[in-house]
Amino acid sequence: MASTLSTTDASRLAPVSPRGQVRPRRGRPGPYPYWFYLPGAVIYGIFFVVPTFASFYYSFTRWDLFTSTFIGLDNYRTFFAEQALLIGLRNTVIYAVLTSGLKVVIGMALATLLTSQIIARGYLRSVIFFPVLVSTIGVGLAFTVLMNPEQGLINKALASVGIAGPGWLTDPKLAIVSVGLVDVWKGVGLATVIFIAGIVSIPGEYFEAARVDGATRWQSFRRITLPLAKPATASVITLSLIGGLRSFDLIWSMTRGGPGFASDVIASVIYKQYQAGFFGLSTAGNVVLFLMVTLVVVPLTYWLNKNEDR
Repeated sequence: MASTLSTTDASRLAPVSPRGQVRPRRGRPGPYPYWFYLPGAVIYGIFFVVPTFASFYYSFTRWDLFTSTFIGLDNYRTFFAEQALLIGLRNTVIYAVLTSGLKVVIGMALATLLTSQIIARGYLRSVIFFPVLVSTIGVGLAFTVLMNPEQGLINKALASVGIAGPGWLTDPKLAIVSVGLVDVWKGVGLATVIFIAGIVSIPGEYFEAARVDGATRWQSFRRITLPLAKPATASVITLSLIGGLRSFDLIWSMTRGGPGFASDVIASVIYKQYQAGFFGLSTAGNVVLFLMVTLVVVPLTYWLNKNEDR
């Protein structure tokens, strides 16, 4: 017949913690761990949150270094009435799509090559990454000389094989594309490194199983590398697109938005307004650029990463 333990017997037979101590209840942690967030939050607030809200406010004013006058939406009306704005918007989209697309394609191709069994693989990785370390202004000035239509080394090399080189930076139809190709040359090394990190993180057993099953290199790349390197692809697309939409320094050092407005982007239009002393107008342009980048990148990032954890 089953017997029922008394309360005293049950407490005596229950497990106890080491040294006979009663285990305390697990409650919510105290405030101590959250103090470690404070330095980062202060820095983030001072250098990002405060300037962002200040920019939104000053975009509604006519201001200089000492005074400001609230004028409502006049700066935005004037900015969107700018003749160069539509050209800048078009060039910004062309530049961002061109540079980000080429960085993804070329970066993936180079990463696939540099993770295979080739000679001097480590040296080649360093060579491809080296342009990332070079100053953007220095790269712009160097390629301005190389792309000179008359004395540039590129056109001279083309002339030596009987090809008449174009005006890379003087032809309105080629200027923005030429600068974009230089941007790709400079930034593809970073995309390649990100892709290499994504590819080497794929377990080697998958590729071995594919070889045993008789899969070709293209089939292994399409069925294994591309799907499993999706996080790296998402990172490269996001970073390249943000850089393309915000690009200014390379374009300004090579063409200053010329010839005419042919290679102007939104950032260069804003800078020209700053140079002319229209501080409130240029601040409104910065807000427009900020919103544009946010509206493009945030949904794209969500779409690229929505199936990552599945």
